Amino acid sequence: MKKIKKWIIIIPVCVLACWGVYGLLSKNATAKNDNTRQRTAGGGKPLNINGLVVKEQTLSDDIYINGRLIPDEEVNLSFETSGKIVKVNFVEGSAVTKGQLLAKVNDEPLQAQLKKLEAQIQLAEDRVSRQSTLLEKDAVSKEALEQVKTELATLNADIDLIKANIRQTELRAPFDGIIGLRLISEGSYASPSTVVAKLTKLSPLKIDFSVNERYAQDVRKGTRLNFTVDGDSEIYSASIYATESQVDAETFSLKARALYPNLRHELSPGRFVRIQLIQKEIRNAIIIPTESIVPEMGVDKVFLYKSGKSQPVEVTKGLRTDANVQILSGLNIGDTVIISGTLQLRMGLPVVLDNIDSLRTDTRLGKL
Repeated sequence: MKKIKKWIIIIPVCVLACWGVYGLLSKNATAKNDNTRQRTAGGGKPLNINGLVVKEQTLSDDIYINGRLIPDEEVNLSFETSGKIVKVNFVEGSAVTKGQLLAKVNDEPLQAQLKKLEAQIQLAEDRVSRQSTLLEKDAVSKEALEQVKTELATLNADIDLIKANIRQTELRAPFDGIIGLRLISEGSYASPSTVVAKLTKLSPLKIDFSVNERYAQDVRKGTRLNFTVDGDSEIYSASIYATESQVDAETFSLKARALYPNLRHELSPGRFVRIQLIQKEIRNAIIIPTESIVPEMGVDKVFLYKSGKSQPVEVTKGLRTDANVQILSGLNIGDTVIISGTLQLRMGLPVVLDNIDSLRTDTRLGKL
């Protein structure tokens, strides 16, 4: 009985002692947190940050796609007839003009036939003249005159046919261009399937490319574009001159072609190009780095540097690039935006401005 009474006294005492210790620890923790908060908000060590002075920029809403340069005209040259090649009249890799004779097949049999037929022309014309005179005197019938006229017309037609066959033995350039490597030699036998060389027209050049269907309405005749080629830092300009009539049902893309003058032949067909389609340009835009945006409860904020302290402001975003974002409202020209240490920033936090950065020049909205 005495043991029970003893425990009845000890248990409450222990409970009261534990409660007192817990209260003391809680009070000390609260005081410590308050002191920490006070140091952070006021008298603590300032946070070193980088800033950016807001300036007006030009933001381009662009589409980036891949394409390829193709010649305006290109053809594998071959003869229209068969025979032994008797002449090659071009230098590989040289410029040729439209109509220039490039090669010739033996035409001696055809030339002989032509001379034979041409020798009969005078006789046939004399017959027509005599028959006409006799018909005026009623010495011959009209049918006789028509007969000799028909013979003359047939002779002239045979001559035209021979001349056409002779022209087929000549290989001439169908357009101005650069002729490639020679694939035949004098003395070899050529047929219509024999490729003599390739002729390419280098000015202008066409640019083949496709855009995703969601951008199809932005691609039309007259649309300007810029492009670059590997190994060349120069930016070239071209203009779209044609598009397909509909979006491809398999690739969900629209094919288009642009034209580049290439007057100096500085570019060659077949090269891969990186195309920048400029949809629109926004002038006098306010642009800041993406990492300076602090999302909070569905609201976008940035922190400004104000008299040595951080000051949050709510902003409205516009277009975005890989590194930057357009601000539609909330910032003014000349504001200093804090662009580092944003996760540690709080209202009124003391900050030290170490550096004022320049905005990275990637102010183009790139869409693939």
